Amino acid sequence: MLDHVSIAVADMPRAARFYDAVMAALGVPCVWREERAIGFGLRSGPEDDTRSYLTIRQGSAPADPACHWCFRAPDRAAVRAFHAAGLAHGGTDDGAPGLRPQYHRAYYAAFLRDPDGNRVEAVCHRPEPAA
Repeated sequence: MLDHVSIAVADMPRAARFYDAVMAALGVPCVWREERAIGFGLRSGPEDDTRSYLTIRQGSAPADPACHWCFRAPDRAAVRAFHAAGLAHGGTDDGAPGLRPQYHRAYYAAFLRDPDGNRVEAVCHRPEPAA
């Protein structure tokens, strides 16, 4: 549904450390960097319109606390890595990795607040592979 989104942060160097870590944990590349903005992911184009793109921009305040951004994770291990990386780089826990069966039986997610208070989530919709 979403093609791209921007998240406002007050302290770009602090936010860069956090988003570099959590996006790397999800396998999302940093594709450009400037003093007041960083881009992650790949932009859609005429040959492929299925991509998603995130920009972190220097701004004056975080979003309303009721808002959040959710990032797809390729597997449950990536959800756990996202959460650990965020905590190690200035984020705070807003929901440990685990199942959220109120959404569906395999919904596995973790929630963080970035250093500016923005709420971010990583989710894997796939069930755990059979052993």
